[in-house]
Amino acid sequence: MTVTDTDTDTVAETEQPAEPEAPAPATPRRTRRVLWAVARWTAAVVVCGGVGAGTAMGITALDRNDVPGLATESDGRWEYPALRLPALPADRPRPFTQGNDGEIHYADIRELLLPAPAGATPDPELKGGFVSTDAYLSLYGKEFRGELRKALADSTLRHIAARGWTTPDGTRTHIHLLRFSSVAYAEAYKDAALQAGAADGPKALPDGVEGVVLENFADDVDVPDTSMYVFREKQPYGPDQVRWAYVQAGDTLALITHTRKGEALAVPFQQTVTLQNQLLG
Repeated sequence: MTVTDTDTDTVAETEQPAEPEAPAPATPRRTRRVLWAVARWTAAVVVCGGVGAGTAMGITALDRNDVPGLATESDGRWEYPALRLPALPADRPRPFTQGNDGEIHYADIRELLLPAPAGATPDPELKGGFVSTDAYLSLYGKEFRGELRKALADSTLRHIAARGWTTPDGTRTHIHLLRFSSVAYAEAYKDAALQAGAADGPKALPDGVEGVVLENFADDVDVPDTSMYVFREKQPYGPDQVRWAYVQAGDTLALITHTRKGEALAVPFQQTVTLQNQLLG
């Protein structure tokens, strides 16, 4: 068979191998290093962002006092334990409820004394039990004791319970609860003998106190059915200043005193008086 020129060209075209595709250029080492660096920095940013967000969320979830450097300074209040009213004898009402016309505290009066705050040193003479009339009268100036003793003898005083303590700042606290047979006798002793509500101050003053200043925070303490009279020793005073208050709640009259070298601080005194008032009310 004869092969023509045309056939030869066709065979040549058919049998000629195709040119191989150019191989993909290899990634240069420099490019790979850049990609790895970018990946590492991206991961670092993500991690740091997560840690930062977690820290921020942790701080915002904490109370301000739990964050170092952001704690709120104390305003001077003492740390008292949780307060609870004592149980009543069976079938006995609270002092200011219907049917208790004498406004009598049927609970043990010793259990109505405010407990000492944290860190305080108890007074060995005033441990929360009953005390004598003379122990109570020793808080007043000698010139007032005779008349007050006579007024108490003429009244129907039943018990005097007392507790005392000294806090680390040197404040000496005494609380006396005088329980009478009814609200009428408690009010008579407060008004006639002590004259606690007199416009120019009480008649009987604590031992060593010569001048008195009326306090006004009593108007801000809202305890129903109780009356509160608050005073402080007027300058010039000796090495100690005295703050004291009367709380009359039904058949019971409380005397609260704070005495401290230099100055008896207002905040813990207001706190103490308010809490004792709440226990009696």
